[in-house]
Amino acid sequence: MKFICCLALFFHIGVLGAYAQDNLAKKPDSLLKKVTPIPGKYLSQVKQKSDKMERLVTKRSEVALARFMKQEEKLKRRLARIDSLKANNLFTHSIDSLGSLKSRVKGKLGKYSGALSQSGGPYLDSLSNSLGFLKESKGLLEQSKGITDKLNGSLKSVDNLKDKLAQAEQIKAYIRERKQLLKEQLSQYTGFTKDLQKMNKEAYYYAQQLKEYKEVFKDKKKAEQKAMEMIKKLPAFNDFMSKHSQLASLFNIQGAAASAQSLEGLQTRNQVEQLIQQRLGGGPNAGAAVSQQMAEARSRLNELKSKFPDLDNAAEMPDFKPKEMKTKSFLQRLEFGSNIQFQRSTQFFPTTSDLAGQVAYKFHKNGSAGVGLSYKLGMGTGFNDIHFSGQGMSIRSFVDWKLKGTFFLNGGYEQNYQPSYVGVPEGVGQPWTPSGLLGISKKYKINSKLKGNMMVLFDFLYNSHVPRTDPVKVRFGYNF
Repeated sequence: MKFICCLALFFHIGVLGAYAQDNLAKKPDSLLKKVTPIPGKYLSQVKQKSDKMERLVTKRSEVALARFMKQEEKLKRRLARIDSLKANNLFTHSIDSLGSLKSRVKGKLGKYSGALSQSGGPYLDSLSNSLGFLKESKGLLEQSKGITDKLNGSLKSVDNLKDKLAQAEQIKAYIRERKQLLKEQLSQYTGFTKDLQKMNKEAYYYAQQLKEYKEVFKDKKKAEQKAMEMIKKLPAFNDFMSKHSQLASLFNIQGAAASAQSLEGLQTRNQVEQLIQQRLGGGPNAGAAVSQQMAEARSRLNELKSKFPDLDNAAEMPDFKPKEMKTKSFLQRLEFGSNIQFQRSTQFFPTTSDLAGQVAYKFHKNGSAGVGLSYKLGMGTGFNDIHFSGQGMSIRSFVDWKLKGTFFLNGGYEQNYQPSYVGVPEGVGQPWTPSGLLGISKKYKINSKLKGNMMVLFDFLYNSHVPRTDPVKVRFGYNF
């Protein structure tokens, strides 16, 4: 298995080296094209989202470190009852280290390459380089009062965010190593399994929370998206990225003139193929054997990815069943929507459409519960009698649970207010009528943020309605 992983690594390095060499062979064009000036709103949005992200990462890191210190102090006290010398050797230095990390979270790290440049991922790298490019290039920003201060403020916010993300990666690495060490050292004692599992859970959810923050951070607003599209069209920006991006830092690339020196020592595709032949021989079945082993390794990796799609590191694999919604904030769990329902006319009611708005809270990856309000709009009794009128309202509650694929079980309870009944004697009828609904809904994706749904529901309390209403309800709606 180790040989297969090394083989795959050599192959990818060879391909990446060839890719970098081909791209560096292209002569960069440093001439700026005439473009619409980048608005100052872009800088304000970058600063605002970077500052918010920094605060979230700082707060979550402080909480994680505080919990780990508390758990280690608890483990130290328990182990001291059994072996006081080992308890001091195993925990004293670590607790001090966790305290040091916690105090440093409130401050700043000194800038160091590597973790700083890569901890934020490609998006933060691109964002940082766009600001650096705007600082070096004159005339791209709109000329307004304080625009230079805005640019410098945005750059500072992004740099501070890089510091915090680098700290977070350092904390993750320390916790990962510490967790493994404690597991090895305490395995000979009984009664520590539950405490170790708590530490494992905290480490896992800390890593997942950071990943969740990064995904939210990637969400571009209109001004940012437009500015990035404009900048990426400039050949000079592409040349700037080739010198300052993560790829350039990884291979020490400083332009096409230095390509030979930059790529020196990287393996080419031919060298990787020769290495494979040396390890497996040059027989006719060597290629087939490599393909088979690579296919098996790929299948194993895909299986692990399907079980734990959010893992960045194999060492973070949990020994428990994670709660996928635990790292979601309250607002992230809310799902807003609307739907419409039509009801045919009767001798008592005109044709009615129920226009509803609702909000649901996801309590599980497969389930949600919510409430809603609807307005009953009367539309007349036919094509020769079209007129609009208010026909009441309804208060709704519902629960949604995923059955399979895109099909959901939907149930709810509603109170419908419909005060006037044409042709019904006075004193007969109900201003408020209850409905107990159960049925199936089908959800489908419209785009990345909008989902459609269709529901077919049966009202089990329709017999108690006076006047009686239709038992079957069909609704069409959207969630976002």
